[in-house]
Amino acid sequence: MTYDISNKTILVTGANRGIGKVLVETFVEHGATKVYAAVRNLESASPLVEKYGDKVVPIQIDLGNPQSIVAAAQIAKDVQVVVNNAGAFKGTNPLDNNAIASLEFEMNINVYGLIHMAQAFAPVLQANGGGVFAQLNSVVSMKTFSNFATYSASKAAAYSITQALRELLKEQGTIVLSVHPGPIATDMGDAAGLTEIAESPILVAEGIIKALEAGDFHVFPDSMAKQIGGVYQSFAANVVEVNMSEG
Repeated sequence: MTYDISNKTILVTGANRGIGKVLVETFVEHGATKVYAAVRNLESASPLVEKYGDKVVPIQIDLGNPQSIVAAAQIAKDVQVVVNNAGAFKGTNPLDNNAIASLEFEMNINVYGLIHMAQAFAPVLQANGGGVFAQLNSVVSMKTFSNFATYSASKAAAYSITQALRELLKEQGTIVLSVHPGPIATDMGDAAGLTEIAESPILVAEGIIKALEAGDFHVFPDSMAKQIGGVYQSFAANVVEVNMSEG
């Protein structure tokens, strides 16, 4: 199933900086009618509003606050595409004293936040014809990096949930994307110590658009992601993306 984002209403979480900000900009420039810039602090979306006018509508969402997600879904009743980009990064390894606390924090945002987003917005997408639910999962959902293993674990869990959403939401005509960037030039990438090898966030935005046009489930947008994806794709096509009996 393919999808064209032009003339569509889109919601992007974590829209005030990094990948999220570039997603908003790219979607508008590719013909989206309106983009809800979902942020914790509404004022942080002001630069996007100044640049694009009423094509960008700030909306309050904190993935750690389920009530804010429910409230946003009641406001953005016209949304046709949801891109859950926001996430949390602590950069902790399993032997650190704060490993459990870091994992709990990252799971709350990266996994429970994803589930709350899907629960709140799946009915909205269904009411508007099916649409798209895209989740930013990262290559670390497939390959753990020991220095930020708790983040990797949370993203692996998010990837698992995304696979389930692909099967469940297919019944209502919703396309699900699992997006797996490698090192991207963002504040989070800097925090992970990946500045020197990081690539442009525009690759993620363009990768999502191309995946929708091609009808793909996985998105491997940058150099490291393509390297991992090239090896992983056979497994994905023959295991992840096929229906298998649970009995």
